[in-house]
Amino acid sequence: MVGRVTDRGWVRALSARPAFVIFALLCATPLIAAENYPAARPIRLVSPFAAGGSTDTVGRLLAPRLGERLGQNVIVENRPGAGGLIGTSYVAKATPDGHTLLFISGAFTAHSAVTKNLPYDPVRDFAWITMVLTYPFVVVVRYDSPMQTVSDLIATAKKNPRKLNYGSVGTASVFHLAAELFGSMTGTEMTHVPFKGGAEPNTELMAGRLDVIFTTTTTAFPQIEAKRLRALAVTSLQPAPQFPNVPTLAQTVPGYEVLSFNGIGSPRATPRAIVVRVNREVRAVLEQPDMRKRLTDQGNEVQPTTPEDMTRKVAADIRKWQRIVADRNIDVQ
Repeated sequence: MVGRVTDRGWVRALSARPAFVIFALLCATPLIAAENYPAARPIRLVSPFAAGGSTDTVGRLLAPRLGERLGQNVIVENRPGAGGLIGTSYVAKATPDGHTLLFISGAFTAHSAVTKNLPYDPVRDFAWITMVLTYPFVVVVRYDSPMQTVSDLIATAKKNPRKLNYGSVGTASVFHLAAELFGSMTGTEMTHVPFKGGAEPNTELMAGRLDVIFTTTTTAFPQIEAKRLRALAVTSLQPAPQFPNVPTLAQTVPGYEVLSFNGIGSPRATPRAIVVRVNREVRAVLEQPDMRKRLTDQGNEVQPTTPEDMTRKVAADIRKWQRIVADRNIDVQ
């Protein structure tokens, strides 16, 4: 017959096995956190960029719908600075309970490929949850530019090494690396002119102080429609919905593809159950017809993934940009 274990008996049994007790408590903590998720406090969706940009805009579209699905407020919190390092480092060190999430763009992988001595591992120090969307860039010149096609651009760049200027929103930005990938694949050399603001390259291109830029379809669309800028190509393998008659860059440069993205991650030790829950709810939000339309109208392709597929995407993009960084001797430090 098994005797009844009294409260004192439990205390004596547990105190005799302190290592076992500590291990059991550590194992139980994430399970308890996952079971009670979300707790009675807001969830922060940290955007490592300033308010008003494209990443911030998508995050603010997503947050209230995700909050409704989770039954808790989701608040976009901007923590800009150091090319995204400040906000990203903050999330990497946050408590892994699903209440601090990271909302990234393709800039994350670009900066990870260039920046030395990162304070986190860009793949292993995060539990990547899901992609949200992808979007291509568009290669644009002034509407009255003598370069009317990608072939014209390549021929002019080869004839005048480093004489053509292209702009970007900063060294090691994904726009910068997309242009350098083009240079690597075509054997051309153009001069990079970095800016600090998102609208400046477009303004300088229209003013004639730049010759070409790689930019987002959303940013370029009004100027292209107004015939102030000309779209030479899009960087996706398929034509962009906003520019159905604009060829893909891969038609002239086989194998060229650049797709930026938005996606969600959390600190590395976030319980799997929480990762799966957030993944499921984000997918449900993206399936809502009005949400899907709002995102696709902006030139995006809604593209949720499994956590594993997002992890592979982040790792693959970092490797891709690392090769370009090495090939083109890009260094920001």
